[in-house]
Amino acid sequence: MGTSGLRIETTRHLHCTVVRADGVLDHAGRVRFSSCIDLVWNWSVGPVLVFDLADLDFYDASIIGVLGMALQRMEEEGGSGRIILVRPSAHLLTVLRQTDLLSHVELRDSVAETVTELTLHPSEPEQQHPGAARRATG
Repeated sequence: MGTSGLRIETTRHLHCTVVRADGVLDHAGRVRFSSCIDLVWNWSVGPVLVFDLADLDFYDASIIGVLGMALQRMEEEGGSGRIILVRPSAHLLTVLRQTDLLSHVELRDSVAETVTELTLHPSEPEQQHPGAARRATG
């Protein structure tokens, strides 16, 4: 599985950057995906990265590596950044829970609603609560 099947689209908004990926995110695609995040890192204050990964056909452990790298970099730079996942699959939620990354990301149902929310309230992260994962997938 090569990176030719991975498509990445970034959109810069006033208070966040939306990163959409679809296709195949495997070990080879991880380099492209990580490079993309590096390129858009300073597009928003924090940064605030909104990931829409719902259309990935396949992903392996590389997705955890990319998200973990971004979270670690945010922590190293003062911890003011946010990672928001839109419509994560049940499988991705399980993997995030097992790797203890779920408690470090925010979950949302819609990119458009998230961008609107961040425009109206740019510095107010939603607190996770036990129902967050159910709302995001159902």
